[in-house]
Amino acid sequence: MTSKASSSNRLATRRLTLAYDRATIIKNLDLAIPKGKMTALVGANGCGKSTLLRGLARLLKPKSGAVYLDAADVFKLSTKEVAKQLGILSQSPIAPEGLTVRDLVACGRYPYQSWLQQWSPEDERMVELALNITGMTQFAERELDTLSGGQRQRAWIAMALAQDTEILLLDEPTTFLDLAHQIEVLDLLQELNHTQGRTLVMVLHDLNQACRYTDYLVALKEGGIYAHGTPKEVMTEEVVREVFGLDSRIIVDPVAGTPMCIPLSRKVRGAIA
Repeated sequence: MTSKASSSNRLATRRLTLAYDRATIIKNLDLAIPKGKMTALVGANGCGKSTLLRGLARLLKPKSGAVYLDAADVFKLSTKEVAKQLGILSQSPIAPEGLTVRDLVACGRYPYQSWLQQWSPEDERMVELALNITGMTQFAERELDTLSGGQRQRAWIAMALAQDTEILLLDEPTTFLDLAHQIEVLDLLQELNHTQGRTLVMVLHDLNQACRYTDYLVALKEGGIYAHGTPKEVMTEEVVREVFGLDSRIIVDPVAGTPMCIPLSRKVRGAIA
């Protein structure tokens, strides 16, 4: 399946092909990211989720095709111009030893600095706002390596917020977090979407969390889009079988009312058969 850009999309791809050396990962992919919505990229390991996110973020140059931001090829825009509109939080980001939360968040203001314009009251306001929104004000002077995993992830999200972009890309933002911190981070991201209208695109491995928290799913298989749409449209037993090679039952989440995937083991499949 493919999707077409419209006035409701700011970020889109056209026949995008991404590769590492001679290994092609994403092939002729057309995708339009819904503006002001939360989108999850899902699929089996190696299907190209993180590669696609890197392409959208202008971190990986296309082998062919293009990524468009407001109909402009992102690789024809300046780095700072893109950074003022689109932010990315990579998987397991690393900061210099001894860096405080405030210093990290201040890095988000880099796109607005130049030799003509140094640190300004607006920069300070955005840093304080980002700390406040993420609940990190009380940890502002703490070093990152003294924080819990969930607190560190919120600090990185605060840095992305200080960048003040409408679009935020996140590569597995809940990786290595325990369940409580996963929910904490996803609640925060959902609140950012609902209260500020930011467009969020995330790579997520947990299908049930993807269904509960996002508005739009893109299921990838072998470098292409197998299905896309709302969680109810995408999260079907057929899609799970074709994309993940897994038999399942899809039920209604008793809390959120969204689709819930119950994977079937070989033993259970045999009993059902």
